Amino acid sequence: MLSTDLTVSAVVEKDGHFLMVEERSSGITVVNQPGGHIEAGESPEDATIRETLEESGCKVTVTGLLGVYLWIHPQSRQNFLRIAYTAELVSENPKRDLDDGIFGVHWYSVGDIRQRKRQLRNPMVLRSVEDYIAGKRQPNDFLANFMPIQSNVYQVLANASLV
Repeated sequence: MLSTDLTVSAVVEKDGHFLMVEERSSGITVVNQPGGHIEAGESPEDATIRETLEESGCKVTVTGLLGVYLWIHPQSRQNFLRIAYTAELVSENPKRDLDDGIFGVHWYSVGDIRQRKRQLRNPMVLRSVEDYIAGKRQPNDFLANFMPIQSNVYQVLANASLV
């Protein structure tokens, strides 16, 4: 059985535009929300705040749980489980050094994101923005029964939205 790649992401909206990063993945340029892996002993919310700062130079506050998404890569069949949070921008530091592989930070409208559909890292990027716009949210205690997340991935998978 293939392992599940567990990540977090931040959906940050400012004036009708969404925070996106350009990064290299498997040798190609892709567009993604800031996010990444949860470190040992770290909560998903704390990972979201840390990864957003490291990848975009933006300090955020997590405001809620948008959703939990599962995407299965069509060729490799690898499972990608993403916990997406809504977050509010606190400050931006365009001079901050960003994580390796990140070379652009942008604020895109949903139309801009849709136009870049082929450049998106995966379909969860657009799906989470569309769910955000539609007002979809999960209860803040949705993940409480699954903590620590890394030890309960299969239970989280069973409750994820398939993308």
